[in-house]
Amino acid sequence: MLRFFAALVLALGLSVPAIAQEGAAAPRAETGGAQTLDDILRRQAQQKVDDEFRRSNTGDPAAAAPITAPLGTRGGQSDSDLWRALRYDTADVTTQTRGPAARVLIQDGGMWWLKFREGPLLIYGAALLGGTLLLLALFYLIRGRIRIKGEKTGRTITRFSGVERFGHWLLASSFLILGLTGLISLFGRKVLIPAFGHEAFATLATGTKWIHNNISWAFMIALVIIFVFWVVHNLPDRTDLNWLAKGGGIFGKGHPPAKKFNAGQKLIFWSVIILGGSISASGLSLLFPFEFNMFGATFAKLNAIGAPGWVGLDPLAYPLTPQEEMQYAQLWHAILSLILTAIIFAHIYIGSIGMEGAFDAMGSGDVEEQWAREHHSLWVDDLRASEISQGKEA
Repeated sequence: MLRFFAALVLALGLSVPAIAQEGAAAPRAETGGAQTLDDILRRQAQQKVDDEFRRSNTGDPAAAAPITAPLGTRGGQSDSDLWRALRYDTADVTTQTRGPAARVLIQDGGMWWLKFREGPLLIYGAALLGGTLLLLALFYLIRGRIRIKGEKTGRTITRFSGVERFGHWLLASSFLILGLTGLISLFGRKVLIPAFGHEAFATLATGTKWIHNNISWAFMIALVIIFVFWVVHNLPDRTDLNWLAKGGGIFGKGHPPAKKFNAGQKLIFWSVIILGGSISASGLSLLFPFEFNMFGATFAKLNAIGAPGWVGLDPLAYPLTPQEEMQYAQLWHAILSLILTAIIFAHIYIGSIGMEGAFDAMGSGDVEEQWAREHHSLWVDDLRASEISQGKEA
């Protein structure tokens, strides 16, 4: 008898895990729509969780109690039902405030944006800028300054007119101010608040925000100026392939022939135009919140053609709440700005200490003839041919 009782206890003990597993796997409808342990573990591991069962579990007005009964005026919703409806933007919210975001009381996508902004964006952004400066310093130590190899003639050639230089320096100065104020906004909480305190940073942040918002117009105007004046000179041609193959003269002897702008300068130009244009568009979206929704419609079009699946991703989020539009715009604005800043670091290096005679092009507008022949020989030949042609006509 004792042995039979022990065997029975053992059998029951072994069956408990199976019963528990069966209960855990029960449909959510049997538990009133509650999450399962698997849902919780997947969310903690930052994995994708299908929360449709929660989105639709926001109460049933048809099941509402009579108005005279307890909770009868709440339309069949419990507290949990109401908060879920608010979270997923399905609640019937009325407000006197007008605006696209006025009815959104809980914005479910805010945490991933905050974590990305305070984590990967700062870490990789700092690594990109710091790594670029380090590489340029190493290049200077190894290669040194690129000197004019031939004998200087003492004659100069006008390379850029006053209007061209005005557009360049307007773009350059506004970009430097925007870059500095943008970095203060991006890194200020992590770097400046520990160093100077909250009150000092609050004053600095307010000032830099005002400067950033208003200087942005100068940047956009300058972007149009340089595009109008230089786009025709920056169209790709066959000479660019030879220039790239020789690394602009770094590999091999001598400098490869180039027109007014070589392939490296064309890459800088189109980087500024494309990235600067996109930065401007996202900046306008941030300056005028909820007026320019760039991402929701774009995500819908990409999903329609199956673009995310090409790289093994799930469909992009759609539709987006007004706040999510702003979050994507802010991240896009910051990421492209960091990339363009790294590119401009290289441009500043070449135009200053990296190459002898390069700064004169934007300083006085005139360059040493020998410098022009070494770096832009095809452009000099075109100028001389034009001068001879005009002389014959005269």
